[in-house]
Amino acid sequence: MPAYNKADLERRMHGAVESLKGDLGGLRTGRASTSLLDPVTVEVYGAHMPLNQVATVTVPEPRLISVQVWDKSNVTPVDKAIRSAGLGLNPIVDGQTLRLPIPDLTEERRKELAKIAGQYAEKAKIAVRNVRRDGNDALKADEKKGEISEDERKRAETEVQKLTDNTIGEIDAAALAKEKEILNK
Repeated sequence: MPAYNKADLERRMHGAVESLKGDLGGLRTGRASTSLLDPVTVEVYGAHMPLNQVATVTVPEPRLISVQVWDKSNVTPVDKAIRSAGLGLNPIVDGQTLRLPIPDLTEERRKELAKIAGQYAEKAKIAVRNVRRDGNDALKADEKKGEISEDERKRAETEVQKLTDNTIGEIDAAALAKEKEILNK
């Protein structure tokens, strides 16, 4: 059975784009939103977990996010994770509740958020390139087993490269749209 599966590569590349769109949706453009904390992972119980699995995140006011940590021993790791996530938020710890005041977007903060959007896009591109590498490795393995010819492998590698280029184009378009949204508001 051939190791190369074009449909699987397309699914994985599309998944990278969808993940990027989710991450970009978490970048704020002025108002508090629970999705802002979606990319935050907390190291607790010896594992990295999404913030929403160790705390309740709410938006009680338009410029405030409240994080109610379920286990007292996790307050410090949650605080540390939010501060180190690169979102520019400084939690105020009040018992098991962390309050995250959302500062006004200054020009400097807008540039910082645009830079973060670029970092998210670069991570998505790396994921797509890894999928491309996996596809090319599968094609080489199929050729080695004698399941496909060298010409078929080269043709398929060209298809994989076209798919990669199209997906990276989608990533660039999504990142550019988010940067424009951030910088123009």
